[in-house]
Amino acid sequence: MNLIQYICSTEFLYMWIRVATPILLAALGAAVCNKAGVVNLGLEGIMLISALFGVLGGAMGGNLFWGFLTGVGSALVVSAIFAYFHLILKANATLCGTAINTAATGLTVFVLQLATGEKGNSSSLRSFSFPEVEIPLIKDIPVVGDILSGHNALTYTAILMVVLVYILLYKTPLGLRMRAVGENPNAASSVGQDVVKIRFIAIIICGVLTGLGGMYLSMGYLDMFVRDMVAGRGFIALAACSMGQSTPVGALISSLVFAFFDGLSNILQVLQIPSQFVQMLPYLATIAGLTVFSIQQSMRAKRKMNRL
Repeated sequence: MNLIQYICSTEFLYMWIRVATPILLAALGAAVCNKAGVVNLGLEGIMLISALFGVLGGAMGGNLFWGFLTGVGSALVVSAIFAYFHLILKANATLCGTAINTAATGLTVFVLQLATGEKGNSSSLRSFSFPEVEIPLIKDIPVVGDILSGHNALTYTAILMVVLVYILLYKTPLGLRMRAVGENPNAASSVGQDVVKIRFIAIIICGVLTGLGGMYLSMGYLDMFVRDMVAGRGFIALAACSMGQSTPVGALISSLVFAFFDGLSNILQVLQIPSQFVQMLPYLATIAGLTVFSIQQSMRAKRKMNRL
């Protein structure tokens, strides 16, 4: 009964939205990439690098603007490197993404030590965080105001991005080209579309959205960078994107599902349930979700074959 009370409390619902923010931003980036026919496994590394450089940029520049600029800039650089190796040098996308994730783990620790002398966190640096936003009128509504108002600015940005990514993919010529390239690159190329250019743009957009998710962790969820703080959220975002069939609304719903189990793990710690079980919950939910998604896809494929 205590667990149900926790889940129904305004504190849990508020936390649920907070936890979903970085997953949603990265999942939207993955959706853009997937629609263009590129599977970007480097989300984890991009989030980690932007989380660190956002903090460093703010500390060295002395304000939030420089932190934002540096965080987004680092995500753009890493994404451009991924695009160059995959699209120009024709390297395997899976290997490129894995390389980024592996390099990011060591690079962030190395740069953190150079900047602070510490390998664990950036607590010695002055950290600038994105502001919390109180929504007029809604903040005064009992219960609803406690849940929906007072979140970090990047949380509301993530919700806005769901709408903007939908418009990009389904209401603009660029989105139409991305989907055409993702469906059949040879056909798109035959009518004059530059497949490499369109996919490059998709990877860059993915990098910006994923970088915002990384910066939220160190400049919103916490107010400092912590070693390996992304903790698998990039891979969970990929799973959310797949479950949501690479659509913005699907990514939102799937991100909320995975965030629910992530938030639930925090509650279970309070209830003194073994930590090993608690820590595996988000990833167990990811595996279960992907299993259900795979079964659904298999059933759809069989139905299509039967119709033929």
